[in-house]
Amino acid sequence: MAQQRYQVGVCDWMVLKRQKLGEFELARQLGCDGIEMDMGPLGQREAFDNKMRNEADATLFKHTADSLGIEIGAVAMSGFYAQDLTKRDNYMALVNDCFDTMEKMGGARVAFLPLGGCGNDWATNKQKRAEVVRRLHDIGEAACARGVRVGIDTPLDAKGNLRLLKEIKSSGIGIFYKWQTIVENGWDICQDMQRLGAKNICAIHASNTDAVWLRNDKAIPLPAIRQTLDKMGWSGWLFVERSRDTTMVKNVKMNYGSNVRALKETFNAYPTPEVALDSAGRDADYVRNIIGRAEKATNELSITWTPSGENVRNIVANRYFKLNDIYAERDSIKKTNKELATALCDSRLYRSHFDFDADLSRYLKPHEVEKVKDVMTFNVVKVTYDAYCDMIPRLTNEEKQQILLWLKEGRELAIDAESSNKKHETFNKYKGRINNYLSRHGYDIQKEREQWEERVKARGGKL
Repeated sequence: MAQQRYQVGVCDWMVLKRQKLGEFELARQLGCDGIEMDMGPLGQREAFDNKMRNEADATLFKHTADSLGIEIGAVAMSGFYAQDLTKRDNYMALVNDCFDTMEKMGGARVAFLPLGGCGNDWATNKQKRAEVVRRLHDIGEAACARGVRVGIDTPLDAKGNLRLLKEIKSSGIGIFYKWQTIVENGWDICQDMQRLGAKNICAIHASNTDAVWLRNDKAIPLPAIRQTLDKMGWSGWLFVERSRDTTMVKNVKMNYGSNVRALKETFNAYPTPEVALDSAGRDADYVRNIIGRAEKATNELSITWTPSGENVRNIVANRYFKLNDIYAERDSIKKTNKELATALCDSRLYRSHFDFDADLSRYLKPHEVEKVKDVMTFNVVKVTYDAYCDMIPRLTNEEKQQILLWLKEGRELAIDAESSNKKHETFNKYKGRINNYLSRHGYDIQKEREQWEERVKARGGKL
């Protein structure tokens, strides 16, 4: 399959998966084409803490990436965000370690080298600048010899970067373009990229500082940027580094799922969900309402903006549609034959109930399927179970297991109930069964509840 003109990935160190095997599965879940793999921490070490020097690790990582269809689009030396390139006498050894890793990881063509550790004045301090330029020339020539390119991250605009590249005098050095830098300096991204030119941009860190998602960031005009890059004839990797929503900054899947999707929708066709939404012929407002209800489940799993999340959302929404159709048919038949209506309704509910579990299991693990069911039933299982355990602290493990078993049995029926009231009625029947069970085991439920209310009130709460 021909390589797509624009490819979208994430920085593994930013999604908390720096050189962790799970980065490839996470990238797949997020809908990425690939990842930007970091070389590992540097700090005061002599060398990067790089697992890929171990042949067995490198082979396993490459095999896992290939099996999941995830490319290593670039390899990053993010340690130089904090470490000064001009004070590392072994800088060529560090760079060659990066080149070796690129080769082991399938021949990534671009390395990322930030210059942040060189200080705030390296671009204006003549002596410091000269040393930066000299070392970058050496690095660039080494990159040419290895058939790769090093993209540097600078605080400069297009004019400043063009001047710097001219001083470096090596085609092995380009600019790893960063939208965040442009926005923070008040420059125009589209104009600046055009001035810099396509041949000088190795790859792009396609994000802003943490504040809001890309789709909500007015400083990042994605359609205009796409139009500009098309006009320039540029192609390559766009990696999400930041642009996390600060209200949920630690939620990796929601933040990066949203940003990857925004880029894919703009630059690179977002995959059509495997599960179609059964919305044809239904009222638009009703469909929006049902989608909103279904997304409560995917939000709980933090997968709303991912390809699997879209499939799960459609499965849940389709279940709501199916239930609506079943009960609408029952009500229609009930006008002429009440017994037949009830029998047909029960039959259709039973036949379709297990399909729902099977459909969810294609995209979710068992504990995630449980979460979906809990969201659809207002989390009554957990709330009720916790309440019983708090009300009667001396419950045995066997009694706790029986309570949980019945609540989950009730949940299976409540999922198919036609309204929230009917769902709660279902659970109330099971609560009655549980109370009878506990009474047979010697508990005075009324007395236990009264004492529980007093304890809750004493700690400042209420039932």
